[in-house]
Amino acid sequence: MNLKKHTLLVFVIAVVSLFSVETQAQTEMKPLTRVVYNENVKEPLTNRELSQIKEVYGDYTSKILEHPQRLKDIKNILRNRVVIMKVENKDLSSFENLSSVPLFNPYNLNVTRDVTYNPNTFNPLKYQFNFHSRQKDKFYRFDNTPYLIIIKSQYSQ
Repeated sequence: MNLKKHTLLVFVIAVVSLFSVETQAQTEMKPLTRVVYNENVKEPLTNRELSQIKEVYGDYTSKILEHPQRLKDIKNILRNRVVIMKVENKDLSSFENLSSVPLFNPYNLNVTRDVTYNPNTFNPLKYQFNFHSRQKDKFYRFDNTPYLIIIKSQYSQ
């Protein structure tokens, strides 16, 4: 390899390395804050919550119940981090529709999508909401209804 090609190669490698380090520094995320749980996650599961877990996890439910941290996270989601709000006389068309959120069904292929909102049957565990996002609260709309689903960030409670 002649000297010109060798010098050019070293220069290209240096520029690419410098660009890579700069890009990494720009995209580096802030450290996570500790998740603080409300006292209500210490309470036992209600029959409804157990039913919601069974609906999504099916035969795998016992594995969820055997892992205290996973169960604590699920209780936190169901009790503190999902809020349904009715918003009358506002244009909600800018919010992402629930129908665009994929179902979470790797454990139970029979999980079905909610067509209408029913507060007694809605199970947020059925959907692939990004419950562990570092972003702020996320809003979804029950398609063509005045209801919003708010997924509160676990880091902003």
